[in-house]
Amino acid sequence: MARHYLLGVSTALLALVIMPGPISAATTTTPYQTKAVTHGGTLSGRVTLEGTPPPARIFPIVLYPFGPYCKRNTGLYDGKGHIRVTEFRTGPNGGLRDVIVAIEGVEAGKPFEPIKATVRAKDCEFLPFVNVVQNRGALKVENEDPILHNSQVYQSEKGNIILNVPMAPNSTSDHTINFEKHHRVYQMICGMHEFMQTWGYAVDNPYFAKVDDQGRFTIDQIPPGKYKVIAWHAHIEPIEREITVKADGRVTVDFEFEADEVKLPHYETQEKFRVGS
Repeated sequence: MARHYLLGVSTALLALVIMPGPISAATTTTPYQTKAVTHGGTLSGRVTLEGTPPPARIFPIVLYPFGPYCKRNTGLYDGKGHIRVTEFRTGPNGGLRDVIVAIEGVEAGKPFEPIKATVRAKDCEFLPFVNVVQNRGALKVENEDPILHNSQVYQSEKGNIILNVPMAPNSTSDHTINFEKHHRVYQMICGMHEFMQTWGYAVDNPYFAKVDDQGRFTIDQIPPGKYKVIAWHAHIEPIEREITVKADGRVTVDFEFEADEVKLPHYETQEKFRVGS
């Protein structure tokens, strides 16, 4: 049975944001090396959310600038004066989306190409909801809207801002993510539109996958050995599993999160908004 975190509490838009964590260090002590993988194994499985997903978070559009423009996003705007942000998205048969599955402890194996992550602002929404990134890796920020945004990138439970990105209308900028030691999770929030949020999870080897719309994943060319596998979602405590990969072997691991164990921080219950009117 999975256990779940409180995400955190904040009283102002630019105040501290508390992240799930800490998780393990964003870099290994031994840099990853590329080597030929003969008779590698394959890990596959599915991630599900059992129970009724937590409700969408609600933000009164009147509290934020450029409201008339943001209303054009019919996937967020409910037509009744509110932006609705769904943070637990499920597919058929409870498949949980927006989950990163990563194998830890692989020091050498298939090529690890530099990850060039991109966050897009489109119709007052950050896309995608979650990115895979590298520590000291590239992050491109694109604003496709004809209005101003401003994003702050926070890391871990201390709420430290590791990147501040002014986003002029219809602009693109390139940045580098630099985590402090022992951190690998960031959250990006628009300083002008609190409902614009996106997350990043840092990996240090190429053995990872972002689940598909049904919660499925596959990771191949794994060197034989014993490893720890983590399933991570931005709003749930990660689940860990131990696996043994044999030569030419196939391993199946399913991860099950439980919706009734999700405990929302006070500001996410919508009883009191983080931003005053």
